[in-house]
Amino acid sequence: MEISNKNREFIIGSDDLILVTGAAGFIGRYLVGELIKKGYSNIRCLARETSDLSGLKSIIHREKGQDKCTIALGNLLRADDCYEITEGVKVIYHLAAGTGTKSFSEAYLNSVVTTKNLIEASLRHGCLKRLVNVSSFAVYTNLNKKTEKILDETCPVEASPESRAEAYCYGKVKQDELVINYGREKGLPYVIVRPGTVYGPGKCFIPGRVGIDSFGPFLHLGGSNPLPLSYVANCAEAIMLCGLVPELEGQIFNIVDDNLPSSRKFLRLYKKYVKNIRSIYIPKFMSLLFCIFWEKFSRWSSGQIPPVYTYREWAAYWKKTYYSNMKLKQLTGWKPRVSTEEGLKTFFEYCRNLKKN
Repeated sequence: MEISNKNREFIIGSDDLILVTGAAGFIGRYLVGELIKKGYSNIRCLARETSDLSGLKSIIHREKGQDKCTIALGNLLRADDCYEITEGVKVIYHLAAGTGTKSFSEAYLNSVVTTKNLIEASLRHGCLKRLVNVSSFAVYTNLNKKTEKILDETCPVEASPESRAEAYCYGKVKQDELVINYGREKGLPYVIVRPGTVYGPGKCFIPGRVGIDSFGPFLHLGGSNPLPLSYVANCAEAIMLCGLVPELEGQIFNIVDDNLPSSRKFLRLYKKYVKNIRSIYIPKFMSLLFCIFWEKFSRWSSGQIPPVYTYREWAAYWKKTYYSNMKLKQLTGWKPRVSTEEGLKTFFEYCRNLKKN
């Protein structure tokens, strides 16, 4: 039976201090908006000095939260900054991460070292009630799971993330390990959330699980695979509840919406409503052989050809898999507020208008 989150007690009051790291990011600014709508009046929004704050400020203004939010500029690599921003904080939503980097060392620095600094500082203050660590579906291996089986929170993560040609995956796996170790060894009250592919206004893209455009025409690799989509407002609300609902310490939640479209349906709708791009469908056996061949060729070249496409990458992104949000619904009372049909319509409209301009 699903739990309703109406009229329920949360672990903090409306005026307790909440910290959102990565608040200027795509999900972060929506999360701030959800917290304001929920009635929270003491929200500290952390962003890098170089961040574009226009999106965050726009949402704060839209939700009439100017007197409920403070924007702090800082760097989680600096221990002094971490100590200052965590003072008095009861709940931390940790969204800041090293995205977009191809360097494993940089991913480790921006995902693991920063998280360690944040945790150490918050534990020194002694008032933290929960850390919500925002991870990713990228951490799952999917290597030995049978085709078409459900990927849920019980599925294994990459045991050797350095073998994946993806620095972001490596950083997130190591970040999750760090948080879990702090929970086990120092009693850190944490929840880990793993969103699927988050989409919505503010970000125009075709998910990599649909295919790639590295070789000219768009290569459609996803076929009939379901896409683990999460509309950004739905995702933000789920993350918010994971920081507020009692008795969730140590839990891990996957975040995906209901009625997920196939890769083929997503691409068809994109062509219809955004841009009619040229695409070539690559059957599963051919995409698998391509990734295996590329991996072997990379080894033969002694790394001169980067191992961008490997069997592990294929299993993680293009192996047919189904997804579940049952645990999230049952333990938090969350339901997608925006249907997938409505979310895709809004998203494609945003992308179409963006490309016109």
